[in-house]
Amino acid sequence: MNHTTFALSEFENRNGASSWRVSGFLAGVRIRQNFKSKAEAAAAKATLEIRALQAAAGGVRSATTFLSAEQLREAEATFCRLKDGPHSLTSLIDYALANYREPERQKSLEEAATAYLATKQAEHDRKIICPSQFTTIRRHLEVLKSHFPRGMVADLTAPRLTAYFQRGNVGLKTYNNRRGVVSTFLKFAFQQDWIAANPIGKVAYHRIAHRRGSAQTLTAARAQELMTRVENYRDGALVPFFALCLFAGIRPCVRTGEILKLRAEQVRLETGVIHIEPEVSKVRMKRSVTIQPNLAAWLTAYPLTQYPIIIPALQKHRYRLAKEFGLSHDVLRHTFISMHVAKFRSMGEAALQAGNSESIIRKHYLDLKTPAEAEEFFSIMPKGHAGAATGQTLPFPAQGAAMAATG
Repeated sequence: MNHTTFALSEFENRNGASSWRVSGFLAGVRIRQNFKSKAEAAAAKATLEIRALQAAAGGVRSATTFLSAEQLREAEATFCRLKDGPHSLTSLIDYALANYREPERQKSLEEAATAYLATKQAEHDRKIICPSQFTTIRRHLEVLKSHFPRGMVADLTAPRLTAYFQRGNVGLKTYNNRRGVVSTFLKFAFQQDWIAANPIGKVAYHRIAHRRGSAQTLTAARAQELMTRVENYRDGALVPFFALCLFAGIRPCVRTGEILKLRAEQVRLETGVIHIEPEVSKVRMKRSVTIQPNLAAWLTAYPLTQYPIIIPALQKHRYRLAKEFGLSHDVLRHTFISMHVAKFRSMGEAALQAGNSESIIRKHYLDLKTPAEAEEFFSIMPKGHAGAATGQTLPFPAQGAAMAATG
């Protein structure tokens, strides 16, 4: 079979000299080349015919390019490797450019977590975040490091993070909590240029319909039984702790609660006010809690100068009484808020006293108690120590009396 597709012809130039021309088509592209001698033209024709044969056999195409011969060979080899693959060369190049990091910019998960915790420690020291928040962050990062040992920050892809958040078949709230802590950590890593993009944006966040019911509280009778037991426990050593949490709504957590940071000088019986400073408050906002008459009686019978708010081994002793009475984590505070709303009928005032929003008060504490039970609750008085043995009601500061009168 004759594969010759190029013609060789002689023609005369305008100056009268003869030249030789090779003309034809290669892969659909017209070829026309001029030579001074027939030998040169014949050699060129033979080369073009070989290229035509190669194109017919292997799909070789002729194209104009600015790439060098070495670059062309590399490009051809790359396309051959991607043949019949699910991704195009362009998409893979885009991914590589977005995610590749030079070795000096790579950061191990261990090193990144340590650097991040150092910044959070500084925020904790400046009172920007509370101890419980810092503890939560630290614990989450310890688990993250143990789950991805010897890993790099750049290895935390969206699919791997999703599987990590879902581990243990947890509920949606726990999933979201895990996602939230890791999200801020990855934002920090992105700012440090340890990752090219934050993968958390591709990890689902679950919206949860909150259906929290009424807060768990104590009845007035049960509160009376509790305080009687507290008076008789270790000669009343725990009275200030329980009285402040139950009759003033101070957050009672024995690890990070407000009660641990409240100082005796902030409880001012002479003015009838407890000053919760920002460094004490869980929400870092100052508030004032009115000392009710019965709380004034308890703190007068068990003065803070003799009975400290926090005693040694408080957690152990509190646990014993909590187990005996079946006390949940925040039941003392919940009881105070619900009784306050019932007695004074003001959600706004209760929100100010407790450091909550009015919407929270309405949702969880409104109409849990009757005014009669609230009166009974705020009439719980000490039976022992100073001023209580005579059965007389101790003097109450003017501000507290005014608040009681408005009720």
